[in-house]
Amino acid sequence: MRIGFLFNHDQIHQVAHSLPIAMAMADQGFPGELIVATTNAALAAEVRRLAGDYLGSTIRHVELGPSTLSRSMDALLGRVVPAAKLLIYRDNLPFFRSLDVLVVAEKTSLILKKRYGLHDLAIVHTRHGAGDRAIGFDKASACFDHVLCSGTKVRDRLVSEARVDPARISIVGYPKFDVLPSRIARRFLPAGERVVLYNPHCSPHLSSWYRHGHSVFEHFLNDEGSGLVFAPHVMLFQRQFVVAIDKLSIEKAGAIPQRFLRGENIKIDLGSRASTDMTYTLSSDIYLGDASSQVYEFMLRPRPCIFLNSHGHEWRGDPNFLHWTAGEVIRKPDELPAAIDRAEQLHEEHYRAVQEQLFASSFDLQDTPSSVRAAIAIATFAEHRSPSFRPMNRLSA
Repeated sequence: MRIGFLFNHDQIHQVAHSLPIAMAMADQGFPGELIVATTNAALAAEVRRLAGDYLGSTIRHVELGPSTLSRSMDALLGRVVPAAKLLIYRDNLPFFRSLDVLVVAEKTSLILKKRYGLHDLAIVHTRHGAGDRAIGFDKASACFDHVLCSGTKVRDRLVSEARVDPARISIVGYPKFDVLPSRIARRFLPAGERVVLYNPHCSPHLSSWYRHGHSVFEHFLNDEGSGLVFAPHVMLFQRQFVVAIDKLSIEKAGAIPQRFLRGENIKIDLGSRASTDMTYTLSSDIYLGDASSQVYEFMLRPRPCIFLNSHGHEWRGDPNFLHWTAGEVIRKPDELPAAIDRAEQLHEEHYRAVQEQLFASSFDLQDTPSSVRAAIAIATFAEHRSPSFRPMNRLSA
């Protein structure tokens, strides 16, 4: 039995959602072969950092590369679309054919079944994040052989909206929580009594950045009492243009003006490890955002949230904006000063209880680590696929 864990993205933010599962399977004595595959140097480095001594002993690491033709095509198209990410499948079909099960955190890998005919390859989706965006519950979710999810909220929407068979879903908690940084810096700025994390999404039809991002910066340039950590979705500045496929749109993130780069109370991080490993979500005092699922990671320790509705969405009662019930929703940056001033009071009077309920429905956390629960779910799935294979003789909670 060969089980592969694939990491195929421009950025490292998906690694912590499924690599801990491979490590847990190794710890539990999975008798088959565990392979972690990466497709660029950044992903390989992050896998080596997190997995350490697992690699080369209980887990094999392979680095998949594109063909010369694919590199040329990516050089032409890569500023707008993820050409290399798509072509890597065609260029490495022998590797994927050699697997019994492929574990992925994204949906692009379904191309192996739909385009390249690898129907015997079982693909398990770990998802990444516990957010509310509609794209997380589209019909593609039903194309996986099995889906792991973090909590009842996600499971229920997968069943009702994506029409995923409940028998093909396992609630396992959130493996990313099993690899939190051992030390969290409590301050990143020399000035500011409270730190606001501004975490806009990249999708043009949802993000507050394109219309109001600069105005948010302007507020903090003139507010010595607050610090700003600007850590947007890691894909916001990855390419020259941002293309959204769930609601077809294209936008340019643009440049960050120089005057915003010099403020003593402003820190900008466009994609370092700290922007993906919960360093900022655990350490900031107030969350300011729009559509990113990172707000749910922020709720691991409930604190005030503010949401910027730059597009005037009719969000009340819409499950795609359920997270906006966790804090005050404003429409324009000029409402931000007053919202920050009353954020703590509103949080204690109302939103803390809402956040606790949202967190409980989004993350089913138990005494058994989430990565171990996910490892057991995958091993059980593999056993059902191949009855002669008996991994559960050694895997247990």
